[in-house]
Amino acid sequence: MFAIPGTAPVTITPAAAAQISRLMSGMNAHGLRIGLKKGGCAGMEYTMELAEAAAPNEAVVELDGARVLIAPMAQMFLFGTEIDYETGLLESGFRFRNPNVTDACGCGESVRFEPLEGSRAQD
Repeated sequence: MFAIPGTAPVTITPAAAAQISRLMSGMNAHGLRIGLKKGGCAGMEYTMELAEAAAPNEAVVELDGARVLIAPMAQMFLFGTEIDYETGLLESGFRFRNPNVTDACGCGESVRFEPLEGSRAQD
């Protein structure tokens, strides 16, 4: 929907691909759907859910058996994002390195984007 022909809207690191593949096979899912919703102290939060099928107009990115489905309304905000999976001593999880983010809360759970040209500023 908001893609550049021949360019994937997001990239997936090998670590993220391995984790997504594990989740998909463990739950017999078609892919991991990524989106955005209003919320958090910075204004927007990433959403993730296992999906049984791709919905119309979703962008699909595949790597090494992993499949990421990007909700249509999130595509313009996620374009250029690298999805990684990091494992640490205290926490493990997916990390989004998104060049479109203009601000993030201290805990890293929510982000803010510049308002689109011609639209109202985010509340």
